[in-house]
Amino acid sequence: MNRIEKGLKYLFDSDYRFIIDANKGKYNDMPDDEYLCRQYKARLGYKLDLDNPKTLNEKLQWLKLHDRKPIYSTLVDKYTVKDFVANTIGAEHVIPTLAVWDEVEDIDFSILPDQFVLKGTHDSRGLVICKDKAKLNIEQAKKRLSETHDRNYYLKYREWPYKNVQPRIIAEKYMEDETGFLTDYKFYCFNGKADCVLACFDRMTGDTKFYFFDRKWELKRYNKRGKAAPEGFTKPKPEGIDEMFELAEVLAKASQAPFVRVDLYNVYGKIYFGELTLYPSAGFDTGRLPETDRIFGDMLSLEGISK
Repeated sequence: MNRIEKGLKYLFDSDYRFIIDANKGKYNDMPDDEYLCRQYKARLGYKLDLDNPKTLNEKLQWLKLHDRKPIYSTLVDKYTVKDFVANTIGAEHVIPTLAVWDEVEDIDFSILPDQFVLKGTHDSRGLVICKDKAKLNIEQAKKRLSETHDRNYYLKYREWPYKNVQPRIIAEKYMEDETGFLTDYKFYCFNGKADCVLACFDRMTGDTKFYFFDRKWELKRYNKRGKAAPEGFTKPKPEGIDEMFELAEVLAKASQAPFVRVDLYNVYGKIYFGELTLYPSAGFDTGRLPETDRIFGDMLSLEGISK
């Protein structure tokens, strides 16, 4: 849309207007339940039923409001979660930390190796991947990290665990697999059970392809790309995928979360932890098929969770 089209849409489309104004912080003081209902309608096109949630997206909104275990803030903090993972499945699965700083201006690039990764500990956007420090634009890297450093990630989608996470910058060891990048394996875990994995291929091409597979490594047509795949489509079964399912399940159970997505990497046969995601796409995921959202919702039991 051009500027005129955006202006007209802002004037006449209340859902679009809400999203724009919310991104500017206009509704930061709005109660969480009201805010999530407005966001849900604006983004997914239908009302959020908090009294009788059925889909995964709906249940994730319900969990934001009613399931607030203190451990969750540890799990979403990209620094503190490392100890949790090391104590749960072993330090050998944790990508080494090189340094951590409270402020962007504190970053000491002189102590970092030629290759490294910088990321904010409190959000999902502040990320700098350096493959050659000699070619790194340091000021540009600082600017990217600064754009999200002071932002309270909780306010945008009311993901409660982020509310009290201390903003920091962490430096990690740079890692890649045989593709020259890292292939993500995102394990969907329902009530402590790892059911399926969303594998993310071809990141190096700029056209990442997402496919769901079950524990037998059979394609599940849960998203648009999976639905469009030809009959008999598959990908080579990754070495160690069975162990990855097992590790994801151990982490899911230890997390105490009714639903969690466990992200892992497989680097030449060695499995590394990526992150724990309690609310994929903040519970506004349109990448899955509508029928998948209901299937996943049926898998997730909210029984026993006190409001």
